[in-house]
Amino acid sequence: MDKINSNYDIKGFIEGGAACLGIELGSTRVKSVLIGAGYEPVASGGYGWENRYEDGNWTYSLDDVDTAIRASYAALAADVKECYGVELRRVAALGVSAMMHGYLAFDSEGGLLAPFRTWRNTSTGQATEELTELFGFNIPLRWSVAHIYQAILNGESHVKDIASITTLAGYVHRRLTGLGVLGVGDASGMFPIDPATCDYDEGMVDKFDELIAGRGFGWKLGDIMPKVLSAGDGAGELTADGAAWLDPSGALQPGAPACPPEGDAGTGMVATNAVMERTGNISAGTSIFAMIVLERPLSKVYPEIDMVATPTGSPVAMVHCNNCTSDIDAWADVFRSFAKAAGADISDAQLYGAIYGDAANGDPDAGGLIVYNYLSGEPITGFEQGRPLICRAPESRLTFANFARAHLYSTVATLKLGMDILGGENVKVEKIVGHGGLFKTSDTGQRVMAAALDTPVSVMETAGEGGAWGIALLAAYRAELAAAAEAKGAKSASENAGNGKLAFEEFLEEKVFNGMKRSIAEPLPEDASGFREWLEKYKEGLALERTAVKCI
Repeated sequence: MDKINSNYDIKGFIEGGAACLGIELGSTRVKSVLIGAGYEPVASGGYGWENRYEDGNWTYSLDDVDTAIRASYAALAADVKECYGVELRRVAALGVSAMMHGYLAFDSEGGLLAPFRTWRNTSTGQATEELTELFGFNIPLRWSVAHIYQAILNGESHVKDIASITTLAGYVHRRLTGLGVLGVGDASGMFPIDPATCDYDEGMVDKFDELIAGRGFGWKLGDIMPKVLSAGDGAGELTADGAAWLDPSGALQPGAPACPPEGDAGTGMVATNAVMERTGNISAGTSIFAMIVLERPLSKVYPEIDMVATPTGSPVAMVHCNNCTSDIDAWADVFRSFAKAAGADISDAQLYGAIYGDAANGDPDAGGLIVYNYLSGEPITGFEQGRPLICRAPESRLTFANFARAHLYSTVATLKLGMDILGGENVKVEKIVGHGGLFKTSDTGQRVMAAALDTPVSVMETAGEGGAWGIALLAAYRAELAAAAEAKGAKSASENAGNGKLAFEEFLEEKVFNGMKRSIAEPLPEDASGFREWLEKYKEGLALERTAVKCI
């Protein structure tokens, strides 16, 4: 990684155990980041992985998790050794983040009862419909409560043996610390959160228990879900077993305090400093979602809008779309193979630079080419399955630039349909920050997003670090509260920090993001007009996608 220009001894800082560690398990990459005294990334490591489609479910095995997280950490430790000449043995604090939602169910011995069902699965239609009506609250297809209730409706035999359910971040945190807890942001993707208590909505929990009371299970929902914590709360510490699991070399020492595990949506908010009312961020990678912090509730329930929470429990409107850059990645593989067949050696930077770069030269309406990037289902437009398509009329202008531009438009199209709902609710957004893979190559993704939303979109210099950096910041905040509590003799860090909410926002604003460089893309009139024209054809052509799902 590029090293940070700093006026302090980074080597001594790391060697003294003062750096903080953040690990995020994303859809295609597990990334580890170490941050320094100025909260800047000073080392990183990563490991690529892919989900599998097995027996009708998108999944990762727990063996995959073990391999990926160890490899990512090992790459980080190697980066530290190479760049600073020291062994990474201690950290001041650590945290783990991962893809939100999904379903991980365990028995009383900690054994996995069913294959991990990720956020990408959309087979919970009956459950979401019944629970949304029961709660008067939108329950999306990918939420954990939808998965467990669908399993009940399906008569799956493992349900009776459940002792705990959690998310991927919750599972990894339990391996590291032994505690079954979850940050409120991640928990808000399992079950609805009451903003007044920053905990699961008690009334809805009772309704769920009443709903399943006659089925003879020996558990109640509140007893099997993780305990909910807010940013700054103590979430245990790295145990000897946890350190050995993460770093089998034995170099990493136990004892570091841990922050509450969070979902990728929450760490994205942190990494973009979008935790205040009227702020929002867009995370764009394998999936794409917008998080808008609300100043008032929405007027009604929208099936396209998820109500979740910031890491401090503030209500957030989430527009989540399952598909973003995966189809571009698939085409990149085609072009890489073509280049190889033609005897050309092309790097990933050149490859993606060509795709994103030439997209900026395409016609504002992408030459009439329409792309549907649906590798999986897309709830906002009503698809349980997807089939990637590219469509054109005889008069369409098929050029590489238009081909690339249409694919970039497809990454943001469904998000735009969801954001229009918030516009109808007169939701005010003063700042939108983008991060993730869509914004890493040139400024074309940022320009396309600005055109689609017809609003300025900013990208910070840390956009490529994403959620791993965000959870490292949450770990650093936890470390500061723990140190302050110890210094003052407080019984707990949360006792020292009051409710922690304003303190965390101030921590980000004053200590982390103060003076940070950012680029801002204003929507160009011709781009905004061209995208609107393109989107109308996209909406009309959704019937083609439905036919493809039916026939292929």
